[in-house]
Amino acid sequence: MAEPDVQKVIKLVPENLLKKRKVYQAIKATQAKLALLQKRKDTSGRPIKFKRLEEFCKDSKRRHRDDTRLQRAKTRPPPSLPPAKNRLVFAVRVREIKGVSPRVKKVIHMLRLRKIFSGTFVKVSKTSINMLKIVEPYVAWGFPNLKSVRELILKRGQAKIDKRRLPLTDNTVIEQHLGQYGIICLEDLIHEIYSVGKNFRLVNRFLWPFCLSVPRHSARDKVGLLKDMGEPGPRAEGINGVIRKFN
Repeated sequence: MAEPDVQKVIKLVPENLLKKRKVYQAIKATQAKLALLQKRKDTSGRPIKFKRLEEFCKDSKRRHRDDTRLQRAKTRPPPSLPPAKNRLVFAVRVREIKGVSPRVKKVIHMLRLRKIFSGTFVKVSKTSINMLKIVEPYVAWGFPNLKSVRELILKRGQAKIDKRRLPLTDNTVIEQHLGQYGIICLEDLIHEIYSVGKNFRLVNRFLWPFCLSVPRHSARDKVGLLKDMGEPGPRAEGINGVIRKFN
């Protein structure tokens, strides 16, 4: 038995709604075209930046100076280790590294001081002291006390999770990533850093490098050093004053 023909009912759309749809589709097509053009423009590469001859000479002079300094350091006796009570170093980059020797730049990256006025904790060892000697003209370092370590972590402590920064405002984050090492709260993290425990390297890598608060238009001298920050090199206990001032 044949089924009866069922007539399909075509819903009528108001004319004003059709006009709105047409205008909306035109707008979306224009936006898609502009986005495609912008993507092509971005992927075409950055324009060539003009660099003056003076900049080439300045970079070459700085690179030659670094190479000469490192070559002379090979003939000198190795630096002596600090007293046993000083097992923790806080290093701050105070100068630009544009045009420096590749070896100096590599050590700067190993210390995670990619940005100026950024600081990290370093465990005292023969290797780390030699690394700090290599970058001595660009980094200030010293031995922080417990108060400085606590203030840095409480005020500027950020966790590095999946290459993203996450403020340390919840102990759940610490327990989730460091709980297997017995570190479940912020106080445990501070104690592990200051005491340079057996899990110091893991905890230090968990922390994002600290960015000190330096005024944008601070007074600088002729060589580009911040007058309030002081000169690079070893500061011993004087690094605590820098942390107090710029934290």
